[in-house]
Amino acid sequence: MALTRSFLKGMDLTDEQIASIIEAHTETVDALKEQRDKYKDDSKKLGKVQKELDDLKKDDWKQKYEDEHSAFEKYKTDQTKETTKKAKETAFKKALADAGMNEKGQGYVLKTTDFDSIELNEDGTIKNSDDLIKGITDEWSDFVTKKSKRGLRIDNPPGKNGGETMTRDEIMKIKDPIERQRKIAENIEVFQKG
Repeated sequence: MALTRSFLKGMDLTDEQIASIIEAHTETVDALKEQRDKYKDDSKKLGKVQKELDDLKKDDWKQKYEDEHSAFEKYKTDQTKETTKKAKETAFKKALADAGMNEKGQGYVLKTTDFDSIELNEDGTIKNSDDLIKGITDEWSDFVTKKSKRGLRIDNPPGKNGGETMTRDEIMKIKDPIERQRKIAENIEVFQKG
């Protein structure tokens, strides 16, 4: 049943009461219409949202996460292996250099070495390096520099006490008598020549 003026007049209401009721009723109806229109718009959007949700379910986000996570773990492992290999290579190269192997030989040995089989001590040196390096320097002996002791050439010997030889005139020009006496003693051969 509709709320009309005639219906309200049948209830023996005054014109002011009827106008007040009609105005309140109109406000209520307008508010309900606004809500209805909003819900209609929302219901139209719901279909689109449901489609997006279905698409996301198809994409399987859990699988994507697991794939990304495993790729990241592989990257971390690869980086650790690379860092470890570099540390082993550096320690090995130093040990070869200490054993007297030249740069060219070090390059050849480093290219042929299986670094996975080499272990490092906590201080970064190679475990059992003496045995390993001895075997390598024996096998690659053409690239190991032979150390030999040779005496100092004396074609032009340095002055006494490792200093430079001074001339007689240079020594005599020294004004300090104590310094001059010290230089004469260091370069006595200059004064003994003729």
